[in-house]
Amino acid sequence: MNLNQYVESLHRELVTAAEAGGPDSVALAERLTAPLESASRLVLLEVLSAAANEITAELAPGSVDVRLRGRDPEFVVTSTPGPQPLEDHDDSPTTAPIVDTGDGGTARMTLRLPESLKLRIEEIAAREGLSVNAWLVRALTTARELGDERRSRWRGPPGSQRYTGWVR
Repeated sequence: MNLNQYVESLHRELVTAAEAGGPDSVALAERLTAPLESASRLVLLEVLSAAANEITAELAPGSVDVRLRGRDPEFVVTSTPGPQPLEDHDDSPTTAPIVDTGDGGTARMTLRLPESLKLRIEEIAAREGLSVNAWLVRALTTARELGDERRSRWRGPPGSQRYTGWVR
């Protein structure tokens, strides 16, 4: 994505606004645009990064990243692949929608893993075309939903002595 057109547009708008103040204001605006170019680019990159974060929150477990190549940013979109069985757990579902918790945001956390498990997760995520973060979000969401299902299936109200199921 070429930011030049947006920086130039901002330059034109500044000069247009300065015209209301007369020739001295226009000259000042012209002198200010060169030093403001790098600040304008930085602000545009921050906006693109914030937008990518918001889109990623909505796409999870897919993601959108902004990468800088030279002076120009580019978007990298990682989509969610279709269901694929895991090697060791053929009977487990591999995809699950992200459940909205209502807060609308994302949070950062530090997770300490044994090196062998970390390498295994990176390997599986790469094979499935996902980032490690997207794969972990999907796995945790699936585990939570399976836990919710098991609790609702096997647990009655607190203090109940009710049993359900089949007996031979």
